[in-house]
Amino acid sequence: MSWESSQEYYRIINEETQKQLHGLHSAQCLMFSFDFAEIEQLQRQAHWDAATQRMVKAAQNLERGGADFLLICSNTMHKMANDIQSSVSIPILHIVDPTAMAIKRRGITRVGLLGTKFTMEEDFYKNRLARFELEALIPDNAQERHTLNEIIFGELCLGAVLPESKKKCLEIIRRLEERGAQGIILGCTELGLLVQQSDTSLPVFDTTRIHAEAAVSMALQ
Repeated sequence: MSWESSQEYYRIINEETQKQLHGLHSAQCLMFSFDFAEIEQLQRQAHWDAATQRMVKAAQNLERGGADFLLICSNTMHKMANDIQSSVSIPILHIVDPTAMAIKRRGITRVGLLGTKFTMEEDFYKNRLARFELEALIPDNAQERHTLNEIIFGELCLGAVLPESKKKCLEIIRRLEERGAQGIILGCTELGLLVQQSDTSLPVFDTTRIHAEAAVSMALQ
C-alpha cells in the first residue's frame, strides 16, 4: 500500500533473514506495490468491491510469479482477506494471527486497537482478534478516531512524523489504558513510524514488525 510502510516490511524481512541465515543471505521475495493514491480514493469512497478486485489481481499475479504464500502489507486491506484467499491456492499469512499470538504470550486479554477508521470502526479486525479470546478497545471518542485517521493518511503515509501527532497519539493511548487496555496494537502499518515501545509503559504490538518477522519464520520453515 503506502511505500512508507512497504519499505519497512522489506527492510525488516531482509534484516531478519540475514540475522537467521547469516552471511550474505537476503529474502527471496516478490512485491506488488500499488499506486496508493488510487487505493486511498477507493477506501474513502467505500468502493470496496473495486479495491478487492485489484487486490485479487495482485495476489494472482504474485502466485503466478512463484510466491509460496502471501502477505497483505496493510491492516485495513485485510478487510477483504477472505475474498483474496478464495482467489488463490497459496495461503495468506493474516496480520492479526501472529499479532494475537504475541499478545497472548504476554498474558493480555484486553488490548487497545489503533488504526485507520476502517480498522477501528468495522468488525473484520476485532472479530479476528476475538477468535483468540482477545477483547479490542478502540477510542470511544469519534474525534479521536478521526484524528488518528488524519495522522495516518495526511502525515505518516506522506513520510511526515510530527512530534505534536505523537503527543496526540500518546494521549489516546493513555485514555485507552484508563479504560482497561493492557496493551496497544499499532493496527496500521505506518503507526510504528510514530509510536515506539519507549513512548509508553503499556506493551506495544507493532503489527508491521510482528507480521514481517512471522513471514520470515514461515518462509524458512
